[in-house]
Amino acid sequence: MSTTRTRARIATILAGLLVAALFAAPTAAPAAADPTTRHRPSPPHVVGTATVPVYSYADAIRESVWVETPADSDGDGVRDRVAVDVVRPREAAAAGVRVPVIMDASPYYLCCGRGNESELKTYDAAGVIAKAPLFYDNYFVPRGYAFVAVDLAGTARSTGCEDVGGPAEVGSATAVVDWLNGRARAYTADGRRVSAAWSTGRVGMIGKSWDGSVANGVAATGVPGLATIVPISAISSWYDYMRYNGVRRAADYPGYLHSYVNGRGEQACADVLARLRADSAEETGDRNGFWAQRDYRPLAGRVRASVFVAHGVNDLNVTTNQFARWWQELAEQGVPRKLWLYQAGHEDPFDVRRGAWVDTLHRWFDYWLQGLRNGVMDEPRVDLETALGTWTTQRDWPAPGTRDVRVALGAGDGVTGTLGGRGAQPGRERAYVDESLSEDALVAEPGTGGSGRLVFLSGALTAPLRISGSPSVRLRIRVDRPTTELTARLVDYGTAERIRYDSSEGVRTLATESCWGASTAADDACYRDTEEITAVTDHAVLTRGWLDAAHHRSLRFTTPLRPDVWYTVTVPLNAYDAVVPAGHVLGLVLGQSDPDFTEIDDRDATVRVDLGRSELVLPVTGRAGLPSVAVAPSVVTAPAERSSARTAPDNRQVP
Repeated sequence: MSTTRTRARIATILAGLLVAALFAAPTAAPAAADPTTRHRPSPPHVVGTATVPVYSYADAIRESVWVETPADSDGDGVRDRVAVDVVRPREAAAAGVRVPVIMDASPYYLCCGRGNESELKTYDAAGVIAKAPLFYDNYFVPRGYAFVAVDLAGTARSTGCEDVGGPAEVGSATAVVDWLNGRARAYTADGRRVSAAWSTGRVGMIGKSWDGSVANGVAATGVPGLATIVPISAISSWYDYMRYNGVRRAADYPGYLHSYVNGRGEQACADVLARLRADSAEETGDRNGFWAQRDYRPLAGRVRASVFVAHGVNDLNVTTNQFARWWQELAEQGVPRKLWLYQAGHEDPFDVRRGAWVDTLHRWFDYWLQGLRNGVMDEPRVDLETALGTWTTQRDWPAPGTRDVRVALGAGDGVTGTLGGRGAQPGRERAYVDESLSEDALVAEPGTGGSGRLVFLSGALTAPLRISGSPSVRLRIRVDRPTTELTARLVDYGTAERIRYDSSEGVRTLATESCWGASTAADDACYRDTEEITAVTDHAVLTRGWLDAAHHRSLRFTTPLRPDVWYTVTVPLNAYDAVVPAGHVLGLVLGQSDPDFTEIDDRDATVRVDLGRSELVLPVTGRAGLPSVAVAPSVVTAPAERSSARTAPDNRQVP
């Protein structure tokens, strides 16, 4: 063999090893770092370190295919096939330029809609995609990307059955990544085999809520070719979505979600629905194998993709622990990551900070999918909205320098306890009973008495207090029932303008529009503008936590409480990030059954708390602490009518 041929063969082998290493390591640089491609001419859609809109969106190739998955989730003896709608630049295909893929896998495309305007997919007379929801195709296809919209198994035009975060759902989206990398088969509607030879194999998944949860699940499989994910307000553990530490959020939740998005009809997936109901430990609230199968956090070590998380700190649908615990696991594995946190509730950052979000997302995809070294990974890791419309950056989350401060509980004036200072002596007890109070009733008028809650107040803060991370309450309790629900809330008492996250998630839709990409008659790129909804209020609940007391030892089984025994339990609160201003008062409010957020427990229990052996654990930055007070300060809030009703509202939401 000639020297020239030998060198060429060695170069080919080295290039293959570099590509393999690129997909194997979570810290790998994007594809353009490969020295074998460094001097290749840039495709037309790349100018410098950015992609630019040079391809026609109106003339883009639009096609619908069905990808075969390894599963037969509906038990009909045939492998499931998931519908995949593709929009990609025609000029790139004609020139032989392969393109990376932005993919949104969703159960909502035909049943319910996506985005603030609930857009649905539409098709032409031949059944080929005409309109894909959201702006991703309009904006990115002209810039040299393909957009792929996947109907999860059992939804819309796909076969199989939706198993709500389980292996069929995650596997159906994973199969599409495999197809885009030549490892799975796909067919047209008339049965012709079709490949994705136009794809570079590099895939970025994005999506809000359920869609983002699927992206987390697919990343946790470690599937090669998935280069990045952008989970927005997404679930990382389905148990923590439907159960709050052993407390049921609502009855028949997995069955409800399955039926909500089922595209197959009742009979086709009746067996799957029955298994969801049978296997989810509805009666006990235990975290069993069903839920472990739907927990992606322990699999963070498999993640090869970078992760760009976005979440509202006031999200009461997909609570903040979903991102916080996933973020922590990814950090421990050294996964490249970025985070946006904002004041709104269950919202997409496109409807919070639109221009900056599109720009950042563009640079993120350019880096991880196109291999363009644009500096996005050299910027601070976290963008944080600290107050309404006020954004800052920091190098990580929780805020660097955060430490856990143990805050003592004091007896106070016998009606309202104190928070901070030396606290009560061990053995000093206070009791409260289960009255199923609404949240408004629990936190209003904290200086007045009431048997259904315990309230503890700090003194007026002498300096701003930054809370960043996951608080918890450690309680020494004795309960006169085998169990009860325990709830805890941190409350900021003080007048301020705040986001109204209880009203349309804190965002109002306006009459004006802005456009983000190219349009066609069937699929325009224009969306109604939005703004944050605010109000001046005299208090606000910062974060909440729940625990079924009989699950205090383990979420996998119950340990009924004995009335003559003292137990130490921990009530974890949802992750949060906020600054409580100087002059405000921080409150801790304890309750039991919580009809606003969980299925009513209503065991009429009485809980006795040993104040001296109980404490609040508060993650704070700097040296700030809570001022010591002998008696709780006077705090006045708008009175709220206490609920006497025993019928719970339907707390089921859809992610």
